[in-house]
Amino acid sequence: MKRTLASLTLRFGQDVVFARQRARDISELLGFDHSEQIRLATATSEIARNAFRYARSGTVEFLVETEPQATLFIKVGDSGSGIPNLNEILEGRYQSSTGLGKGITGTQRLMDSFEIRTGAEGTTVEMSKLVPKYAPQLTASRIEEIIRKLSQRKPDNPYEEVERQNQELMKTLAELRVRQDELILLNRELEDTNRGVVALYAELDDRADALRRMSDAKTSFLSNMSHEFRTPLNSILSLSQMLLQRMDGDLTPDQEKQIFYIRASAQGLQEMVNDLLDIAKVEAGKVDVKAREFEVEDLFGALRGMLKPILETASVSLVFEELPELPTMFTDEGKISQILRNFISNALKFTERGEVRVSARLEDPQTIAFSVADTGIGIAPENLERVFEEFAQVENKLQRRVQGTGLGLPLSRQLAKLLGGRVELQSELGVGSTFSVHLPIIFAGTDIKEESEIPQLESGRIPVVLIEDNRETAFVISKFLEHTEFQVIPTYDTGRGMEVLDRVKPAAAILDVLVDGEASWETLKRIRTQNIPVITVSVLTGERDKALALGATAFLPKPLSRESLLKTLRSATYRGTIRKLLLIDDHELARYSLRELLGSSKLEILEARSGREGLELAGAEHPDVIFLDLMMPDITGFEVLKELRSADATRGIPVIVHSSQELSDQDLENLRLQSVALLPKGDTAGSGALDRISQALASVGFDLETGERQHA
Repeated sequence: MKRTLASLTLRFGQDVVFARQRARDISELLGFDHSEQIRLATATSEIARNAFRYARSGTVEFLVETEPQATLFIKVGDSGSGIPNLNEILEGRYQSSTGLGKGITGTQRLMDSFEIRTGAEGTTVEMSKLVPKYAPQLTASRIEEIIRKLSQRKPDNPYEEVERQNQELMKTLAELRVRQDELILLNRELEDTNRGVVALYAELDDRADALRRMSDAKTSFLSNMSHEFRTPLNSILSLSQMLLQRMDGDLTPDQEKQIFYIRASAQGLQEMVNDLLDIAKVEAGKVDVKAREFEVEDLFGALRGMLKPILETASVSLVFEELPELPTMFTDEGKISQILRNFISNALKFTERGEVRVSARLEDPQTIAFSVADTGIGIAPENLERVFEEFAQVENKLQRRVQGTGLGLPLSRQLAKLLGGRVELQSELGVGSTFSVHLPIIFAGTDIKEESEIPQLESGRIPVVLIEDNRETAFVISKFLEHTEFQVIPTYDTGRGMEVLDRVKPAAAILDVLVDGEASWETLKRIRTQNIPVITVSVLTGERDKALALGATAFLPKPLSRESLLKTLRSATYRGTIRKLLLIDDHELARYSLRELLGSSKLEILEARSGREGLELAGAEHPDVIFLDLMMPDITGFEVLKELRSADATRGIPVIVHSSQELSDQDLENLRLQSVALLPKGDTAGSGALDRISQALASVGFDLETGERQHA
């Protein structure tokens, strides 16, 4: 329940001063700090002055409420004719030469709550501020004490109040100076920190570059040394084989044993060299994936025939499980076989008795999981990741008998990653281990045979046939044109491209100069006989002249940019005049948003990152309309507009100010006199943004649908 602390009537101008004094006295007695006392006094006097100024009289009432939290309420009422345009005032959109509305919006920011009711019978403003938690508890007895103290305080005369206000202002200014000094010091500290961070990043870049060089050097060393080792190893193996075959006479039993050990050591070293070379190739990205169709059943049959004969003991069984129904795979069968051979070989080495079981299952519609489970010695939890490190050896009781290179498992993980899969390991000491590799059924980088059906043509979109053998490039081009007026029909060889072109009769074709390693000049000639514009693309920039000489409409170097591709396509297919729209804005995100919104329009969009660059582009390109930001680092939008209007070449170009800056009445009037439209940046976000852009363009006589200037 609210309790009244004090009230007064506004009959004369000095009563507004008394209301301010009373607000400060009450806030002081309630325990507000000095700065909050000034805010409450200022808010009270501002609303009281409005009541006296516009209604010539009013009342001010101060109340408190203890539940649920101690709160001070200030209620100001009058019997005037009400406040017109209240909603515009509260939203900050109302402009008044007398300052009406600014006091209300300013007071609203000073208080915790602010409610205003107005009508023909008058206006009531009720605002509140929570009593600080550090203030003394507001009990009934304390409220009575505050009321008593207020009744004993006589208001100061207006001159004393003005003097006090001046003192408060001086104190506030002093506090602001201290805050400003603190901010300057903080900015200096931040600058020092930024310099340190920049230096740290530079050092990290140097370290990263050094690590890359070391990695390249390691890969180069491993590759070169592996090749160098192979020649002498092959010689050792060949010579030892000759000796074991008694080609130069008989051997004593000891000599035969010695040569056998030499040959076994050379074979182990050769295995390590081969694994090292494979790892170096994978890390350097020099391993080609030779994808082809195969059945998992055939893969298992080959592994069974290859590995069963090498079993050294009858105490271990190699079991290939009966396969469920699995789809045909399209990936590198040889590399999957190599992974599984490494798994099986590793399992056989560390399994004294029991079995090694090989299986495969469909994990999901796109993935097959291959597993090799054994009943061997198992691996301790702390070593589960270590076994995938190069040259790592885990100490165990079989270590002396089954020496390995320590490269098979790391190579298997690298190969699985190359094929787009992953390797997993589950193991328990004394029970056994299960190595599994999860691989996509279709290798992601594979050129899969395309469908014979042509996609449904979309109404209102312009068909464009793309002939490009690189699927990544084809995907990028399709994404570039996804939300434009063009519908891309991708094909991946010239034969299929011509077939689709004959059936669709597109408005244009995009042709790679090299398709499957062959020049596509004959395809270019065939397309041109049908009078279809052809845009040729290639990484071979030297082919430009030949492409244009053979009838290409344009030549674009790879990598392509969306803007140049879209501009060239529109120029090749549009029968009217291409209209230009210039965006002058230093914010990349703002330009990107507008560019995306206008992507489907028949406009060539030019961009400038600064005011000076915008003026140069406007003079050189003569755009049909300009979107202009006002806040830019080199010169302001107002200066850009002034120079545009002072030059004969750009004087008549319609301009739309696209800015988030709040404009004064004078700024708005100046823009209106120069026939400049206004489109706040907030209007180009959310639903209906394109409609608002279209309306802004229409207001300066530009039709977004046709791309034409409308003349009165």
